[in-house]
Amino acid sequence: MTAPISRYVTVLDREIHYVEWGEPSRPKLVMWHGLARTGRDFDDLAASLARDWNIVAPDTIGRGLSQWSPKPEVEYSNDFYAALATAFVDTLGWRTFDWVGTSMGGAIAIRAAAGPLAGRIRRLVLNDMGPEISSAAVQRIRAYAGTPPRFDRVSDLEAYFRQIYVPFGHLTDAQWRRMAETSARRLPDGGITTHYDPNMVMQFVHHASDYDQWDQWRRLSCDMLCLRGENSDLLLADAAARMPRENPRCRVVEISGCGHAPALNTPGQTGLVEDFLKG
Repeated sequence: MTAPISRYVTVLDREIHYVEWGEPSRPKLVMWHGLARTGRDFDDLAASLARDWNIVAPDTIGRGLSQWSPKPEVEYSNDFYAALATAFVDTLGWRTFDWVGTSMGGAIAIRAAAGPLAGRIRRLVLNDMGPEISSAAVQRIRAYAGTPPRFDRVSDLEAYFRQIYVPFGHLTDAQWRRMAETSARRLPDGGITTHYDPNMVMQFVHHASDYDQWDQWRRLSCDMLCLRGENSDLLLADAAARMPRENPRCRVVEISGCGHAPALNTPGQTGLVEDFLKG
């Protein structure tokens, strides 16, 4: 499988969209995206790893092409995401696998690896995520994610992304354009907005302690690599330094020139991920 394939699967009575890369006979790798993003954020990383892994990059419920939740106050939570992830890999028939999680995708992995997926995640890459996040960053994310913008043109959405996601680091013009095109949703009035359910920010209202996961963190038994953006306002330096002390299976590497979160789109970043996963 040299090109990605778009697929759909129904788990826990919810339709989940995902993109699959690589031959099914290869070792298994899950790539899970951040809060207001989609699985297509991993296109560059997946393309570079597909020769050695069978990769799936799902859209979380309420994002991208996956179904929006009819019970947002309950299902937009790390517990439900972890249950959904477990049902997802079970439906695929995957027993053990590696995981790369950006932001929320890393938080889901922490919750799942300490619970329903205990012992099944072999290696875990946390992209600018840990068992504690900054409250100031949460407020920043809620401010833009909870009130998605409306534009007349896709090019305007691209300009918006170039502004709010500048901490990702260097993206080429083609990568910014792909982000806009894979993150756009047409409104009934013909306008353009972001491709997610605004109700997903209910997580921070109904599950306010969802990202306080030190108890889960101490229970993790897999090898872990945390990539922290040098200027991250979400995973603060003190919390990142604490992570290996609380669980020595974790190694933290700081990525210069970016904040929250590294885009995993440069040879230096993809090389760190590949070297770690190959052990």
